[in-house]
Amino acid sequence: MTGDARADARSPAPDPVRVRPAGYAVVRAGAHGRFLLHRRASAVAAVLAVVLAAVCLAHLCVGESFVPPAEAVRVLLGLPSPAELVVGTLRLPRMVVGLLVGAAFGIAGALIQTVARNPLTSPDVIGVSQGASALTVGAMTFGVTSYTLLPPLSVAGGVAAAALVYVFAWRGGLHATRFVLVGIGVAVALRSLTTLFLTKGDYQVAQQAQIWMTGSLSGRGWPEAAPIGWTLLALLPAVLWAARAQRAVTLDDDTATALGVRLGAVRLGLVALGVVLASVATGTAGPVDFVALLAPQIARRAARTAQIPLLCSALLGAVIVVLADLLARRLFAPTELPVGVLTAAVGAPYLIRLIVRGRRGPRGGTA
Repeated sequence: MTGDARADARSPAPDPVRVRPAGYAVVRAGAHGRFLLHRRASAVAAVLAVVLAAVCLAHLCVGESFVPPAEAVRVLLGLPSPAELVVGTLRLPRMVVGLLVGAAFGIAGALIQTVARNPLTSPDVIGVSQGASALTVGAMTFGVTSYTLLPPLSVAGGVAAAALVYVFAWRGGLHATRFVLVGIGVAVALRSLTTLFLTKGDYQVAQQAQIWMTGSLSGRGWPEAAPIGWTLLALLPAVLWAARAQRAVTLDDDTATALGVRLGAVRLGLVALGVVLASVATGTAGPVDFVALLAPQIARRAARTAQIPLLCSALLGAVIVVLADLLARRLFAPTELPVGVLTAAVGAPYLIRLIVRGRRGPRGGTA
């Protein structure tokens, strides 16, 4: 036996515990990275929750008459307070409606942007808000002005518009670019139909419809908060499912299919959920533009994740609507602006910025 052979025979066998399989470091690093990203998303959600609480408290305190925060908290806790009428009856229901509407728009925008894989996509871009507006304004033109009937009509209009987009965009599958382009075309057609209804209706009805189309929380109270609140509660299991289903949709089609994911069914489910949420929010407060566009993108950038965190998007949407409503009430007091005016003033420049970054991206790599 040679010296090398004798040395090999005397050397101990490798410790099976210390043998690392191929790719072990990569898998471990990937798992650690996902843990850090989830932890960052949770931290962002916690910060947004604190910001939302502060904005809601400011909404309850600031108005024609200032209410001390301690008195506002007493009203929230159900304790007797001289501010019970101002806070509990006038401001609290409106604030709750804004919170629920913003959360619904935030989740809806996140789901639709995930399916479309396009940060420029939102319910007010692909025709959902326009479908809800067309049917609602048409109903107003024919004398239907009850807040009990308008929200269901808005939901029906939004769902019908989304179904129309889905049918025209389906070609053996749902391609993201085709989905967006067909949605823009349907949105333009429905906007023209809404304008036709406005010109044919009574002047007072047309004025009321115009205010509703801008997006407003004026006059909203518990009767408007209850339907959207119960709807969000009923859809909570579906939202939890969507948070997991997002991961498969963010993969490329070949990888997702190889993993056994039924992409068509998952995309349809995500779009349907987003459409219902956006339609319910539109029926409650009107088409508050750009909330569904802004909230998901800001949430994704803050959390630094590939997929849009639904909780962060919902919280950010609520912050945007409640804060915009507070500013709309006080910036030009005693004149009150519709909340949609403030969100559009912020959202339009942001949309332009996204378009410019998207055009720069392939050449400069900055997108």
